Amino acid sequence: MTPGLAVPPTYAPIPSDVHPNYAAIDARTAAWANTFGIGSKEWRSRLATQDIGVFAARILPKGEEEVVSLLSDFIIWLFGVDDGYCEEGELGHRPGELAVALHRLLRIAQNPESPMLTDDPLAEGLRDLTLRVSRCGTALQAGRWVDTLREYFFAVVWEAEHRAAGRVPDLNDYALMRLYDGATTVVQPFLEMGHGFELQPHERDSKAVRAAAEMTSFITTWDNDIYSHHKESRGTGYYLNIIRVLEHEYALSPDKALTKAIAQRDRVMCLFLSLRAKLEDEGSPQVRQYLRGLSSFIRATQDWSTSSERYTTPHDPAAFLLSFTDTPTDDSTDPLNIPSISWWWDLVPASRTAPLEQ
Repeated sequence: MTPGLAVPPTYAPIPSDVHPNYAAIDARTAAWANTFGIGSKEWRSRLATQDIGVFAARILPKGEEEVVSLLSDFIIWLFGVDDGYCEEGELGHRPGELAVALHRLLRIAQNPESPMLTDDPLAEGLRDLTLRVSRCGTALQAGRWVDTLREYFFAVVWEAEHRAAGRVPDLNDYALMRLYDGATTVVQPFLEMGHGFELQPHERDSKAVRAAAEMTSFITTWDNDIYSHHKESRGTGYYLNIIRVLEHEYALSPDKALTKAIAQRDRVMCLFLSLRAKLEDEGSPQVRQYLRGLSSFIRATQDWSTSSERYTTPHDPAAFLLSFTDTPTDDSTDPLNIPSISWWWDLVPASRTAPLEQ
C-alpha cells in the first residue's frame, strides 16, 4: 500500500495536560456506550481502543470529574451519530431523510420526556445526556447546548448534500461549515460547566469572545482534517477534508495542499494567541477561565489525534511525526483569503493598549 502524506511536527504553543482520573473516565464511557447500545457491538469494541475518555480528560484537565465523564459520554455519542448516521450510514447520502432523523433527536434534547424513539439507542443515550446536562449546568448553559446541537445537525445535513452529489465545496463555504460540522461548538458549553462558572451573555456573545471560540473550532477541525486525511483517503467512500478542498480550490498536489492547510492553521493559531492575550488583559475572571478552556481544547485535539488509534491506524500506519514544535510555519498578521472568517483579524489591534472592538 502506498504511504500517506508525511505530516510534520505540529506547532503547539499550548502546554499539554490531562485529568488525573483519565483511565477511570475512559472505562466508564466504554461501559456507558454498552449500557445504551450505542452503535454495533463491533463498533463499540473498536471505539473502546480509541481513548475517548482520555480526549475528554485532556479538554477538561482541571474540570469536575462528573462533567468530564459527561463530556466523554457525549463525545462517544457524537461518534455514534457521525459514524452511524452521517459518514458510514445510508442517511449520510440522503440529506432530506437525515434532516428528519436529526430533528427527531433534537426534539429529545429539547424535551427528553417526549414519547418518541423509545427503542432507539441514540435517542435513549441522548435522554440520559440531556438530564445530566441539566443537572451539571445552568438553564442558560443547557439551552446553549441544545442550540449548538442544532448548529451541528444543520451542518452535517449540508455535508450529506455534498456527499450525495459527490461535490467538493469551495474553501469559503468549507471554512464556514467546518466551524459547526466538526462538533466543536457542542463541546464549548462544557468548558463552563466543567469549572462551575457561567459566562454572562454579553461576554459570550461579544465579537472578540465569539471570534476566539470560532478560531478554536477552525484550529481543531483543521488539525482533525490533517490527521484524519490518511484514514479517510484510504476509504472507498466520499469524504470531505481541507486537504481535498485545497487540492480542488487551487489545483494543488496533495503534498502542497497539506503544506497550505498547515500554514492556514498556524496563522490562525498565532492570531488566537494574540487575541487571547488581549482578552486576558481586559476580561473578567470567567472570560479568562473560558480562554484557558479553549486553549486546552486545542491542545487536547493535537495530543489525542497523534495518539489515538482512530487516526494512527496501526494496521496501516499514518506518517505522523509524533512531536511538536514551538515555531509556526506561517506567522503573518494578514487575514487569510477566506471571507467568512477574515473579520477575525479586525479584532486584534496592533497595540495591546488599543481597545478591542465589541
